[in-house]
Amino acid sequence: MRTVLVALAAFVLMEPLTAFAHRYVMHGVGIALHRSHHRRVRPGESPQRWEANDAFPLAFATVVMIGFAIGFNVAGFEVLVPIGVGITLYGTAYALVHDVYVHRRLGWFGDRTLPGLERLARAHREHHARNAAPYGMLVPVRARSGSRPSHDPADA
Repeated sequence: MRTVLVALAAFVLMEPLTAFAHRYVMHGVGIALHRSHHRRVRPGESPQRWEANDAFPLAFATVVMIGFAIGFNVAGFEVLVPIGVGITLYGTAYALVHDVYVHRRLGWFGDRTLPGLERLARAHREHHARNAAPYGMLVPVRARSGSRPSHDPADA
């Protein structure tokens, strides 16, 4: 039971951690890579299958795989395994919502919409339009009404 609770806690804690990384890393020091994700696709143009921004999930997955290797092989670090499971489940949910549903990168949904996911898609479109909050994906926290967009390097 403890293992399941640790995995669940890791899953839940990934949303604020992801929002923080999105705001301060991807829209900060990592903007050179992330800018490719905010590139507008012109009418009639197909979105790129791969973009420079894809380096972020690859880097995050590498860290999780290192955690798994340590958790499975180093005594005293076994807790890294359920943490890695929770993070992996979050990453899978994020990829399915963000890349597959919102950005339609695999074409699985065609033009279909799902009401529960449309709320997330609208919040993400707001992020793209403003280059500001919401930075989260599965539980996007919108900016308060009347608040100003951030001064984002992507706006330059």
